[in-house]
Amino acid sequence: MKLKPLDYLLILIPITFGLVLTGFQDSTILFVLSILSILPLAAKMGEATEELAESLGGQIGGLINATFGNAAELIIIILAINKGLIELVKASITGSIIGNLLFVFGLSALIGGLKFKEQKFSHNLSGINSSMLLIAFMSLMIPSAFHILEKDSVAGLANEVPLSIFISILLISVYILSLIFSLKTHSYLFREETHEKSLKHDLKNPVIILLVSTVLLAFISEIFVGQIEHVAKDFGLTEIFIGAVIVAVVGNAAEHIAAVFFAWKNDIELAMNITVGSSLQIALFVAPVAVLVGHFLGKGMDLVFSPFEILAVFASVLIVNEISNDGKCNWFEGVQLLVMYVIIAALFYFIR
Repeated sequence: MKLKPLDYLLILIPITFGLVLTGFQDSTILFVLSILSILPLAAKMGEATEELAESLGGQIGGLINATFGNAAELIIIILAINKGLIELVKASITGSIIGNLLFVFGLSALIGGLKFKEQKFSHNLSGINSSMLLIAFMSLMIPSAFHILEKDSVAGLANEVPLSIFISILLISVYILSLIFSLKTHSYLFREETHEKSLKHDLKNPVIILLVSTVLLAFISEIFVGQIEHVAKDFGLTEIFIGAVIVAVVGNAAEHIAAVFFAWKNDIELAMNITVGSSLQIALFVAPVAVLVGHFLGKGMDLVFSPFEILAVFASVLIVNEISNDGKCNWFEGVQLLVMYVIIAALFYFIR
C-alpha cells in the first residue's frame, strides 16, 4: 500500500508518548509534536469517513465525520474544564464554530473552486442549515445578553449557571430532534435525486480506523492540553487566542482535512455537511455538554461569552447564510470567507 505524505507523521505518535513517559519537560516541543501527531490521525479519519459516506450517503457521512472529529474537541474541552481553563474552553467553542464556517468552508470553496468553476449543493440543505445556525447563534447570545443586563445584580449573576444548564438541556434536545428530522422523518429532503447510495464497501475497516484514531486522539489531546498554559506564558499569548484559534483548529483537524478533500472531489455538499454540521454540533451538543460537565465537576461553566466572541459568531453565521442561499459557491466566495476568518483571528490575537 502506497504511503501518503501525512502517513509519515504517524511515527511522531509513539515518539510523543515516549518523551512524555520519560519525563521530557520542554513544553514547546511537546506542544508542536502533539499538533503534528493529530494531523495524520485526522487524515486517517477523513479517509475512513469517505468510505462510510460512499456507502451510507453524504448526510450520514457528514454526521459521522463531524461526530468523530468533535470527539477530539470534546475531549480537549473536558480536560481543559477539569484544569479550570474556562475562558479557554469558551473561546475554543466559539473558535470552532467560526473556524468551521469561515476557515474550513472557505478553504473548501476555494480549493474546489480552483478545480471546478462552480459547485452546487442542495437548497434544502442550505435552508435548514441557515435556520439552525441562527438558533445556534441565539443560544449563545441570550445567556451573554442576560449577563450584560444583570451584571449589577447579585441574584442575576447567581442565575447565569442555572440558565445555562436549562438552555443546554433544550439545545441537546433540539440537536437530537434535528438528527431524527434529517436522517429519518424527512431524510428524502437530503438525498440526491439521481440515485440512492448503496453499500459498496465493507464497513468494518473504516469503523475500526475511526475508533482507533479517536482513542489515540484522546491521549494526544491530553498531552496537548497539558502544555497550553506553559506555551501561552512563554509566547505571551492569551487564553482567548489559544482557545479560539489554536485549540479550535487542532481540535477540528479531522473535519478540516476531510471537508477540503471532498470539495476537491467536487462534493461540496458533503463538505458543507461536515463544516456546517460540525459548527451546529459544537453549538447544540458540545457546548451544552461542556456546561453539564462543568456543573458536574463543580467548575461553574456557563454559556456567557464575551461581546467579541458573540460578534464574531454572528458575523460568521450572517456571511455563510448569505453566501450559501443560492445553493452554489465558487473560489472567490471561498477567498471572502478566508479573509473574514483572518480578520477575526487578528481580533482575538489583539484582545488583552
